[in-house]
Amino acid sequence: MQTKKICILGLDDYAMLTGDPSFGITGGESVQHVLLAKAWRDLGLDVSLIVHDHGQPRVTMVDGIRAIAAFPKTGGIFALRFLHPRMTGVWRAMQEADADIYYQSPAAPWAGVAAAFAKMHGRQFILRIASDSDCRRGEQPMPYQRDRWMFDYGVKNASLIAAQTEQQRGLLNRNYGVNSEILNIAVEAPKFSAAREKDIDVLWVGNFRRVKRPDLAIELAKRLPQYRFGLVGGKVPGGEGYFAELSEEGRKIPNLIMTGGLPYAAASEWFDRARLHVNTSDYEGFPNTFLQAWIRGVPVASFFDPDKLIERRGLGRRCADVDSMCAAIDELLRDPVQLNGAGERAREFANRQYAAREIAQRYLELLDPRGKELLCHRA
Repeated sequence: MQTKKICILGLDDYAMLTGDPSFGITGGESVQHVLLAKAWRDLGLDVSLIVHDHGQPRVTMVDGIRAIAAFPKTGGIFALRFLHPRMTGVWRAMQEADADIYYQSPAAPWAGVAAAFAKMHGRQFILRIASDSDCRRGEQPMPYQRDRWMFDYGVKNASLIAAQTEQQRGLLNRNYGVNSEILNIAVEAPKFSAAREKDIDVLWVGNFRRVKRPDLAIELAKRLPQYRFGLVGGKVPGGEGYFAELSEEGRKIPNLIMTGGLPYAAASEWFDRARLHVNTSDYEGFPNTFLQAWIRGVPVASFFDPDKLIERRGLGRRCADVDSMCAAIDELLRDPVQLNGAGERAREFANRQYAAREIAQRYLELLDPRGKELLCHRA
């Protein structure tokens, strides 16, 4: 039997795959794509990633994973570039990958392209839901109605839809009439086994998108001058003014460190230094930062609580507003017994539920009950 092939459509993944931040910012989806790609590689699959063309060779091998360049991020005639070079570039890259399984996230028109390609060639297509907004028809954050229609086609024609929470499963069923399976996201174990100095009391990590509300993290630092805050994250295309405005405000706060954008590995090290992680987003799917914190025994205070995990399992605090988050931060940091207890529960939970290898294998088993057997008979 030939080795099974899987291809991840992750145009922004090259920076995460190579560890080189000059190729762009690394978001949560790119983290997940690369962690899964490495896990599938370790399970013996032939793995490809379809990425933007940054000037690298059309096909490159990085850590045993094939990166196929589809099209440049910029360029092309405005009115025509979605068809060429973008759609034609992605279609050609999928042909070159010649995979048995195609995987795509987050919500984007590429879901429809991948679904159509898989259907035409008798392949399988996995759509992973990245955020609750992906599940609400017509509300996905895409600039054109065309893109939402194409995403809808992908939802309706996926071989497997991977949701992150029961909330997302319910939304998909109500809004699209489709079934989905809950599959956890993956976390990478910390590379430092020795205890690090906890010199950051409160850590916020994320790209400076308005929906993630970094302004509220700055407000928390103002209200709690007795604690040292770290804000790790950089600007996103189109958000340069927002980032500059908040950076200027942040420089005036003596108990706040703002790092700007960092590569994934460098950003991860800040979790080793933190006592508590906060999330201030208006909405989320299941934040990678939760797992980066929990795997290191760092509790989370958040407005968003996927399937009430934080509350049910005692992994930190769910907060209703800035006032209640200030109170939760102060209470936890003043009580080392309570803080450390939540941290140990978080570490145990993340280690037990979010190992990349088991999640990667679960995808294969859901697509084919013979998933384990196929892995055992690879060429």
